[in-house]
Amino acid sequence: MSLINLIRIALKALQRNKLRALLTMLGIIIGVASVIAMVAIGQGSKQSIHDQLSNMGTNMITIQPASNLSGGVKIAGSSFQTLTSKDVVALKASAQYITEISPAVSGKGQAINGALNWPTTMAGVSPEYLDIRKLSMKDGIAFTPNDVLTSAKVCLIGQTVIDNLFPNGENPIGKVLRFGNIPFQIIGVLNPKGFNTFGQDQDDILIAPYTTVQNRILATIYYTNIYASAANEGVTDSAVTEITAILRASHRLTAAEDNDFTVRTQEELIATLSSTSGLLTVLLTVIAGISLVIGGIGIMNIMYVSVTERTREIGLRMSIGARGKDILLQFLMEAVLISLTGGVIGVLLGFVSTWLVTLILKWPTVVSESSVLLSFVVCAVTGIFFGYYPAQKASRLDPIEALRYE
Repeated sequence: MSLINLIRIALKALQRNKLRALLTMLGIIIGVASVIAMVAIGQGSKQSIHDQLSNMGTNMITIQPASNLSGGVKIAGSSFQTLTSKDVVALKASAQYITEISPAVSGKGQAINGALNWPTTMAGVSPEYLDIRKLSMKDGIAFTPNDVLTSAKVCLIGQTVIDNLFPNGENPIGKVLRFGNIPFQIIGVLNPKGFNTFGQDQDDILIAPYTTVQNRILATIYYTNIYASAANEGVTDSAVTEITAILRASHRLTAAEDNDFTVRTQEELIATLSSTSGLLTVLLTVIAGISLVIGGIGIMNIMYVSVTERTREIGLRMSIGARGKDILLQFLMEAVLISLTGGVIGVLLGFVSTWLVTLILKWPTVVSESSVLLSFVVCAVTGIFFGYYPAQKASRLDPIEALRYE
């Protein structure tokens, strides 16, 4: 029997029970749509992570304090203080693979402008920080090395802080706001950057010379972080090794002692977050794929019902010359058509779902061609796998017994 005749016969059989065929497809439709949507969300998340971290500078290196306790519980880096100006001096004097370096301290508090106030973060850094983090000025000027030396009370302001402290659209340049009890003159406005991968508003910030924040707000000699920029991406690993050696010498650590600091690169962070995102995508896709299995079981169930209902038809076809192979292919084609049709509808529903997720939830999504192709392959395999046994049962019926069936 030709393929065209098989398809024609299968379509006629499905048209006789349209509602039943549609309900049978439902599991396949939901499964395929879910798989495409989950993969699109996962791929979009990975791409967003990569883009946002790359925009911060792929050759950026972050040095953080860490504990160095032997035989005890390690203290988190955020609660342990090990980085000082001595480390920055040593890095500037000896490091060959880094081009820029900036100490960093930060504190949370209320920014106040007249009767308006806004809880935000004051970050203390050096002028090089703007280049390291790829920050740019929208208006005004950045502070200078001389401002760092004199602990000048000047600051740069993010768009979120502007929206809350200057809601009437006035130009904040030259205005004075208070952070806690300390007055700061606004000398520059940063270009908006939006939310980062972790959901943090990158525009909800004030930036001032790190010496000002250390001396006037935090009263500390320690740094929260030290940011550095490798000469280029190719020497990032060499820069990490070099920084580690310099800081170990600066902290006078013996060979038996662990580092009391951590050195991380953007590539490490991208790889870690992408790996986590990929794992979640696989998990969600597996859960969504369960619908495909349920849909396949539904196909098998309906094909069994169809074989039972059409036993006399099978017997009649065999009596006029149809071979067992023809009967097998006939019912197998019906199962594959149900599965593939459900797959097509599921793909369309998957595209619509992905579009709605992006439109309503504002989540980044990327629909990959491989997920669509894989969905069609899975649908075909599902139809063949779950339709084969009922079709085989139909092909092995005894024509005489089939004709006698009531």
